[in-house]
Amino acid sequence: MQTSDFDYHLPPERIAQTPVEPRHNSRLMVLNRGKEEIVDSKFKNLAQFLTPGDLLVINQTRVIPARLFARKETGGKVELLLLKRLATGEWEALVGGKHLHAGVRLKVENGPDVEIAGDMEGSQRILRFLQPVENMLPSVGEMPLPPYIHTRLADPERYQTVYANQPGSAAAPTAGLHFTPELMSTLVEYGIRFAKVTLHVGLDTFAPVTESNPLEHRIHTEWCELTQETADLINETRARGRRVVAVGTTSVRTLESSGQAAGKPGTAVPISGSTGLFILPGYRFQLVDAMITNFHLPKSTLLMLVSAFAGREFILRAYEEAVRREYRFYSFGDAMLIL
Repeated sequence: MQTSDFDYHLPPERIAQTPVEPRHNSRLMVLNRGKEEIVDSKFKNLAQFLTPGDLLVINQTRVIPARLFARKETGGKVELLLLKRLATGEWEALVGGKHLHAGVRLKVENGPDVEIAGDMEGSQRILRFLQPVENMLPSVGEMPLPPYIHTRLADPERYQTVYANQPGSAAAPTAGLHFTPELMSTLVEYGIRFAKVTLHVGLDTFAPVTESNPLEHRIHTEWCELTQETADLINETRARGRRVVAVGTTSVRTLESSGQAAGKPGTAVPISGSTGLFILPGYRFQLVDAMITNFHLPKSTLLMLVSAFAGREFILRAYEEAVRREYRFYSFGDAMLIL
């Protein structure tokens, strides 16, 4: 297995720069793993492919305005992207600029002073804010849109799911961006249930796999939580012979981290803490029966994850079809349902 095995060609015009309105009007490509069939639909028709009693597991994380602009004492400009809160006043971050190492002091524009407290690999650093920055972020920070989106977002809430309520992510769990309150109500009326997990999205959303052998890639840990209430809903759903449908790769990783912790195959248990689960082809899924996901970047850990679930050749064929059928890719793009 090579990282190049997960590459594909994507014309730049297929990268969605703006979201569809309303959210549920995005397209939905439905993959049937058993038959290796590909069907075109709309996300608002999601209920047509589900069965009453199925459980949709959504990630309730909320993106924080984590992009900050600062200056060195010499006046040089610096860009900071907060990734993970480590302790009071300390954050793991990506730092953009020259000669930025431990001991350098920065001044956030309209915000507090910050010191680089430690060096990590690449452009990652540990930052120590001299005043608490968390409550200041709404006024001094910007929404950290992915680098492939070049159009300014008119409404920052459009890069949040409608159910986001747990601040902590550096990026949105984009599969959930297609849901509207109206669609969720329709699904509940149809007999679909919802369960919530939390995973705060971190660096791997921005970092492609650079090693030629993906087994050598070290995935960065992200904080996740699955409560007893959600574990009970999952176990009850599986006992009834219904499907656990993960909404997004973040929900997949949270669910499978719970399954790994259970010790009993196919059982969910509560978890809270860091997960470094890296899902590659050959992985045996414990809890996920189906998943909703967006179209992912070439050579990314997320493309490897969906390939583990549906088969690499089938996924790459589906991506080729998605390009041919003019689907919209990445964060503001269309969705895929894998059954």
